[in-house]
Amino acid sequence: MDKENYQVVKSETKFKGEILTLLVEQVKFPDNKIHEREIIKHQGAVGIVPLTDKGEIIFVVQYRHPAGEEILEIPAGKLDQDGETPLDCAMRELEEETGYKGELVKLAEFFTTPGYSNEVFHLYLAKNLEEVTDEILDKAVLEIKKIPIKKAVSMVSSFEIKDAKTIIGIYLAERKGL
Repeated sequence: MDKENYQVVKSETKFKGEILTLLVEQVKFPDNKIHEREIIKHQGAVGIVPLTDKGEIIFVVQYRHPAGEEILEIPAGKLDQDGETPLDCAMRELEEETGYKGELVKLAEFFTTPGYSNEVFHLYLAKNLEEVTDEILDKAVLEIKKIPIKKAVSMVSSFEIKDAKTIIGIYLAERKGL
């Protein structure tokens, strides 16, 4: 069914913050019934799987308050609201969080949680990496870890890596035969 078959009857902004906006909408479905939907609007984000010539992924460790723990994940960040492209965002985040630059290849584009959010996530592979600084510009990054891709796959299976974007990135990078 097409989007045209669903009509927003009422939309109310409940919260507008720096990262997201929460809407409550009344939506008329094709059967003419009205359904209430809570929607998180988000400008989108990127993630990067930085892969060294030795076959190691460069991970970052960050404390993620909603999860209540330090998380091992790929470098990532949200698009700036000033019209930043996903590719430009990926280049910026890679350097800010790891101190590296590299050649970026798009691996995937997906909705993170389409049941309640419009966030689109852009996933890149970074190869031919060059360290441009040893200073990490993103102060949220607690640690950098280089882990061989095969070990990273086993860390997913043993539940040591639980972040969805990171899991998708590891498997797509491995599938590319890297």
